[in-house]
This record gives sequence, C-alpha cells and structure tokens, in this order.
Amino acid sequence: MSLAILFGMACTVFLTSLLSGVFGMAGGLILLWILLFLMPVGTAIAVHGVIQMVSNGSRAWFSRQYIDFSILGILCIGLAISAAVLLVLDYTPNIVVISIAIGLMPILVWLPVQRLHLDASRPSHALVCGLVAGALTVGVGVSGPTIDIFFIRTTMDRRTVIATKAATQLVSHATKVVFYWNAASALPQADWIAIALAAPIAILGTRAGNGILQRMTDVGFRAWTRWIVTGVGAVYLLQGLQHVVG
Repeated sequence: MSLAILFGMACTVFLTSLLSGVFGMAGGLILLWILLFLMPVGTAIAVHGVIQMVSNGSRAWFSRQYIDFSILGILCIGLAISAAVLLVLDYTPNIVVISIAIGLMPILVWLPVQRLHLDASRPSHALVCGLVAGALTVGVGVSGPTIDIFFIRTTMDRRTVIATKAATQLVSHATKVVFYWNAASALPQADWIAIALAAPIAILGTRAGNGILQRMTDVGFRAWTRWIVTGVGAVYLLQGLQHVVG
C-alpha cells in the first residue's frame, strides 16, 4: 500500500471506530463499504471482521461493567447455529446481494417494533436475534441494524445497549473471520502489517466515541442512530442497484 492509502485507511479506521463507539454500528457499515472497493468480497469481509473485532472488543472492554452476560450467551448460541448452517451450505458472498441487503437493512430501524414487542432481554427473542445476526454477519458482513431493533426499545439504558451489542458483535466478527479465513490468508504480508497498525487507531477512535456516548441522552442516541444508519444504507442500496443496471 502507498503512504497515501495508509493515511487514508488510518483516518477511516479512526472515524468509523469513533462512530461505532457512539452509535454501535454505523462505523462498521462505512468501513465495509470502503473495503469492498479495495479488495475481493470475501477478503474485504474478513479484513472488516478483524478490524471490527478490535473496535468492538475495545468498546466492550471500556463498557464491560454494563454487559448483560445472560443475553450475550443466548445470542451467541444463535450466532453459532447460523454460521454452521452457512458453512454446510458452502455459502459464497456476492457484491450485489451484499449491497442491496445492507441497503435495505435501515428499513428495520423505522419499523413500529413496539407493536412486535421485540426485546433482547427475553431469552426467545435473544435467540432469534442471534440467528438473524449470525446469518447476516457471515452472509453480508454486517448485522448492526438487525441487532438494533431487538435492543433499541428495551428498558436498558444506552450504556447497556452499546456494551452488550459490542460483545455480541465481537463474537460475530470473530466467527466471520474464521468463516472467510481462506480468502483473508491470500492477502500479502504488507497488507496484514497495515491492518495490525490500524488496531491501536481503532481503539483510540472507540475510546473517543465512548466519551461522546457518555454525554449523550438516550433520546438523542436513538434519534441519531436511525438517521445515520438510514443515510449509509441509502448509499449501499444505490451501489447495489448500479451493479444490477450496469
């Protein structure tokens, strides 16, 4: 990689990690979009997983006292089941499917989910959330908005929401890296060194975002999350439709 690309990646990792530190998912969506321009689909998803493991892992660590481990355990069971099914089916990612699927995800944050009574603190709902999140994380690279609809209308405060989601996404991204390991291992050593250098930058961005989160209100957190994810989703959807038309 050239110095210009390395600098651009460093800025991107910091800013997207900051966004994720505040809102829990928007930064990961943007980072994957950029990586898909630079790498083959499977490799981009795996590299995204490595960086997001650092970002989400540090976010979970900074807020570890707020993690609800009972919810996390059930979510992880669902994640494991979905990943196993995709492995048996020998799933291969496709850029068009990924772009359109992610582009449509923001619809979920606008659904009147209070009528569905979705609540990740309920064991059965947590299992369903894990199943869906696992399928999407491995299948298209991200699952943030789908996890969000199970959390955003719970009685948990924003810190518990962010901490538990971060821990869930740490596990899901680790699963994704293992799933696409063959694609990731094809990267040159120099690229992996660049990714390793990005890790502390991701932690710094997450730390900065966590500081902003502590000063936000629950109402502001939920409102901004919806609009940012919707804007990012619109970009993905347009990209996917361009691939179809082109």
